[in-house]
Amino acid sequence: MTKPAPALFWFRDDLRVADNPALAAACASDRPVICCYVLDEESAGVRPLGGAARWWLSRSLAALETAIKRHGGTLVLRRGKAAHIIGELVAETAAKAVYWNRRYGAAEIAVDTAIKEALKRQGVEATSSNGALLHEPWEVLNKAGEPFRVFTPYHRAAAARPVRAPCPAPPSPRLVNGISSDTLADWTLEPQHPDWAGGLRTFWTPGEDGARERIADFLDGGMKGYAGGRDRPDQDHTSRLSPYLRFGNISPHQVLAAVGHAEDAGTIPAHDAAKFFAELYWREFSYALLFHFPDLGTRNFQRRFDAFPWRSDTAFLKAWQRGRTGYPLVDAGMRQLWETGWMHNRVRMVAASFLIKHGLIDWRDGEAWFWDTLVDADPANNTASWQWVAGSGADAAPYFRIFNPVTQSEKFDPQGDYIRRFVPELAELPAQTIHQPWAASEPVLKQADVRLGETYPRPIIDHAAARQRALDAFARVK
Repeated sequence: MTKPAPALFWFRDDLRVADNPALAAACASDRPVICCYVLDEESAGVRPLGGAARWWLSRSLAALETAIKRHGGTLVLRRGKAAHIIGELVAETAAKAVYWNRRYGAAEIAVDTAIKEALKRQGVEATSSNGALLHEPWEVLNKAGEPFRVFTPYHRAAAARPVRAPCPAPPSPRLVNGISSDTLADWTLEPQHPDWAGGLRTFWTPGEDGARERIADFLDGGMKGYAGGRDRPDQDHTSRLSPYLRFGNISPHQVLAAVGHAEDAGTIPAHDAAKFFAELYWREFSYALLFHFPDLGTRNFQRRFDAFPWRSDTAFLKAWQRGRTGYPLVDAGMRQLWETGWMHNRVRMVAASFLIKHGLIDWRDGEAWFWDTLVDADPANNTASWQWVAGSGADAAPYFRIFNPVTQSEKFDPQGDYIRRFVPELAELPAQTIHQPWAASEPVLKQADVRLGETYPRPIIDHAAARQRALDAFARVK
């Protein structure tokens, strides 16, 4: 009896074995399955990963290699243009089918479409699945059949649709080994000289097992009280699942099911679960925007902002990047980002607003810094959220909503514990002055060993003056 020709499964942003629809389809095809990952930094328009995301990718691929070995296979690693590499692997292995989960950026869609057409011309089956979203972007449309531009009606429509249950890992996959492969070390994805990833290694465990541990810890701890506590960076009420979702170490279906089971069991309140589900749907909304408006990451969603008078101010931008603005909450967030590759969501909004509205710096400059420094740098969430803060995006916060970094700090980090963690030079200041050390008396500063302009910078700009300048600038495009 003739053995069936192999199938190729192409991992991308779905670095897991369980609840991987395309992998499950490949394993159910009755063909031996070759697993591969292609590091494509050459295809036109495909944006290379930033430094922190490359670190996460490296650790996720190492974990995936281990998981595939447990199932008797090997993960084939190749580097180059995806169209060339996939064609090369099909020719080498005589594969007659290729499977993958879909991507939603315009450049990635173009790459995948071209590959699918080329494979079909060769008589090779090409099958794609949805492994990244609860709903496909083209499935959730308004009554006119057009994409939603406002989150609340999108959320209402999407949440009303049925969601499939997560599926387990393929029970007895026939995985292939022995195909020539690069090694992860060949790719030098992790920083070498200098090695700045020590905080990332301390804070994170990338990979499928790490994702399971993270959601279990969240459900056992921070999930209770999530609705009220998620805005408090001094407390542990965030899931920190974003990088795991970004790289597909866990699927949104798995997350939705796990939280739903906990709610059904009565271990978490319904209002906490509902708020968390809304955050999952914000991610869905961001991907729908990216799909329907492919230039979301490069152009203002609201075109009137094309005339906005952005400033070029290298000194301001660098002070913001380094956490040296003189506003403790902003600086704490930017230093948390550098140390851990992640920032609390409330502080992300405050820090982004500060750059855009206090500095009048183009939101694209901030998005680029986050792209390089976030482990969860996401092509949809990152761009949609920056445009939301800027006021130029879909369902955007009004431009005239300008966060006061002092009152935000007093409200969401009232005792200053978050600031003390990431801005240790202010650690000895009392809670009533840590949010605005420039207002503290000389005796208080001296006792805390704070010397403004030396150990900690004075504010780079006055809030009231910056606010008025931003409003004046907005009036020019209103």
